[in-house]
Amino acid sequence: MGSRVSVEEGSVHVVIVGGGFGGIAAASQLQAWSVPFLLVDAKDSFHHNVAALRASVETGFAKKTFISYSATFKDNFRQGLVVGIDLQNQTVLLQGGEALPFSHLILATGSTGPFPGKFNQVSSRQSAIEAYENMVTQVQSSQSIVVVGGGSAGVEMAAEIKTEYPEKEVSLIHSRVPLADKELLPCVRQEVKEILLRKGVTLLLGERVSNLEELPLNEYREHLAVRTDKGTEVAANLVILCNGIKINSSAYSSAFEGRLASSGALRVNEHLQVEGCSNIYAIGDCADVKEPKMAYHAGLHANVAVTNIINSVKQRPLKAYKPGALTFLLAMGRNDGVGQISGFYVGRLVVRLAKSRDLLISTSWKTMRQSPP
Repeated sequence: MGSRVSVEEGSVHVVIVGGGFGGIAAASQLQAWSVPFLLVDAKDSFHHNVAALRASVETGFAKKTFISYSATFKDNFRQGLVVGIDLQNQTVLLQGGEALPFSHLILATGSTGPFPGKFNQVSSRQSAIEAYENMVTQVQSSQSIVVVGGGSAGVEMAAEIKTEYPEKEVSLIHSRVPLADKELLPCVRQEVKEILLRKGVTLLLGERVSNLEELPLNEYREHLAVRTDKGTEVAANLVILCNGIKINSSAYSSAFEGRLASSGALRVNEHLQVEGCSNIYAIGDCADVKEPKMAYHAGLHANVAVTNIINSVKQRPLKAYKPGALTFLLAMGRNDGVGQISGFYVGRLVVRLAKSRDLLISTSWKTMRQSPP
């Protein structure tokens, strides 16, 4: 890694759309190979959203989760909102009319979802940090908090609040009975439930919130009544939504209309090339690969896409991406967690050391070659 790839002047110019985990991994590798590239994102900073939930409960934590793009990538970063792809002219179209030419394109647009788990606004680092510090204030002001959704984000959110503020009442409402992600081992999902109960979280499972549209989200109120389809009513001061993650396809959906999976992800071949487009790759959440959507996988995809761009320039065989056995760690507050590595159960000690204590933040600062605050 780090040796130069000799490319004819102007023959290779990679545009990366989206600066999430896949996007920064791809940009870092292209930079190391001295391949010309441009990374485009609506924010001015990478968001380490693996730690977004802790940034919502712990004062001063958010500044560790936003890392400047331009400090690392200099002129190879452009802040802008991508509104379309012109396949005929091989350009990426920005809001405001600018067109960015590419020889190769890496689509790494990720997924969108409710704040605080996701932060998708066009924003500066400072205003993003302020949004999370404001969320901390809302949590601190509230005695009774309802978390809606019991997938990985919901269970981690409930655990983070109870770890930081054990005296607060936290209820988690989930439309299914098993918690966390369906790809996880049953024993992992059972342990998630037991950790939440040990922390004192009230679980309402197999119930759906019926008045969600009427409830203010992420804002303290003196009296809120959260109702479910089973007739349960929970009094709360704060409601946090942790479900409804969707593939962020707005940048490319019109250009690739016939190549989209039902989820909005792009259909790709084993080399992660978008169907019928040998110079366009999809990585991370927006690639239709049969595996859970995780930061770790996005990094693996980036490596394959960059290797294949270099191999195609050098006229070498392309590398295939093969999903492996699932590794998935759930941080349940800084002192607890559970998960599986390569399909095998791992308990609290391993997960706490591997993830829960710093939520992999140091890895992202290292990728961006900057020092954390």
